[in-house]
Amino acid sequence: MKRQPILALLASALLTAAALGDDRDWPQWRGPARTGLSTETGLLKKWPEGGPKLAWKIKGLGDGFSTPSVASGRLYILGTKEKDEYLIALSTADGSRAWDVKIGAMAGGHPGPRCTPTVDGDRIYALSSDGKLHCVGSGKGNVVWSKDLRADFGGKYGGWAYAESPLIDGDVLVCTPGGETAPIVALNKNTGDVIWKASITGLPEGKKRSYTTSGYSSVITAMIHGTKQYVQFLSGGVVGLDAKTGKLLWHYEHPANGTANCSTPIVKNDAVFAASAYGNGGGRADITKAGDNFEANEKYFVKQMQNHHGGMVLVGDHLYGTGNNSLLCVDFDSGKILWDEKSAGKGAVCYADGHIYLRGEKGEIALVEANPKEYIEKGKFMQPERSAKQAWPHPVVSGGKLYIRDLDLLLCYDVSAK
Repeated sequence: MKRQPILALLASALLTAAALGDDRDWPQWRGPARTGLSTETGLLKKWPEGGPKLAWKIKGLGDGFSTPSVASGRLYILGTKEKDEYLIALSTADGSRAWDVKIGAMAGGHPGPRCTPTVDGDRIYALSSDGKLHCVGSGKGNVVWSKDLRADFGGKYGGWAYAESPLIDGDVLVCTPGGETAPIVALNKNTGDVIWKASITGLPEGKKRSYTTSGYSSVITAMIHGTKQYVQFLSGGVVGLDAKTGKLLWHYEHPANGTANCSTPIVKNDAVFAASAYGNGGGRADITKAGDNFEANEKYFVKQMQNHHGGMVLVGDHLYGTGNNSLLCVDFDSGKILWDEKSAGKGAVCYADGHIYLRGEKGEIALVEANPKEYIEKGKFMQPERSAKQAWPHPVVSGGKLYIRDLDLLLCYDVSAK
């Protein structure tokens, strides 16, 4: 009679742990919802001097700027062997390699893969920098199907090749080949068959830039005025497409520059914010609808938010992201800069348990309270064993661990509050 309550408690604990494990996964680019936000709690509120404890480290990833994804005890990342690119599966326990599979060849400036693999059940979706899109089984790394964005869709990329992380939305995979005939496509995730090819037409005469070259951003889903849309930052600007048909609904040009548009847009309600570097900045457009017609109307533009490729996060009503040399907090409603601090300099961000994790491109890593009233730093350290190149992969927080990639090196830090 005494065993039953104990067994019930154990069963409840196991179920709770399984649920937490799912919630704590980081299965794709910028986390569960592509917002850069984690729902995880129970993390360190302050780091000790020298940073959190290093749980493990591995070498042997090769070149590349791929940010990892984490799901069900596995970490997936892209790396290289000589001039070929590989999808690599590692154990989150110690970094040991489960398998790897060749997916393409190195291409573009700063050679090496940039894509974050997308985990969906027992399938992994990854894109090489030369445009080879693969669906791979998570068990042994077997290739289920593959596409070539250039050969199959007439794709066109810019000087840094493909950097996108494919989106899985239900049974649909959305990606961005670029080019005149299929700048954005929707595929059946199970087979790779085409559902639709977007046509970026109907733009006004005199537009500044072409929308037919893929940028370096990744697609997100949004519900805007009751219509499900795919939002993407292309070479010419931000676009919203009807999710069912691929029809262009609206476009917003001001955040685009003529060199590289990298950061993922942020959508809240019926407003979109996007930013780029190279002297440009970031702006918010409110999307309006009259009948069947959508239109993007700029509300404000923040010159200082020259976000290169480190991304931004929206925590409540406040945007956090880096410009050229500092971390900014911007009021999403008004565009007012609430504070601007050097912190770890220009870099990449994510959010977890009340804090911004900033990975500076020169190697510093900072923990900053997500506080719109003032800049409060809760810890900072310099990443050890720095490579000679800029540190561009984004930080990832999952399962009480902070993952930091620097070319051939992957570091895993314990940031759980025990």
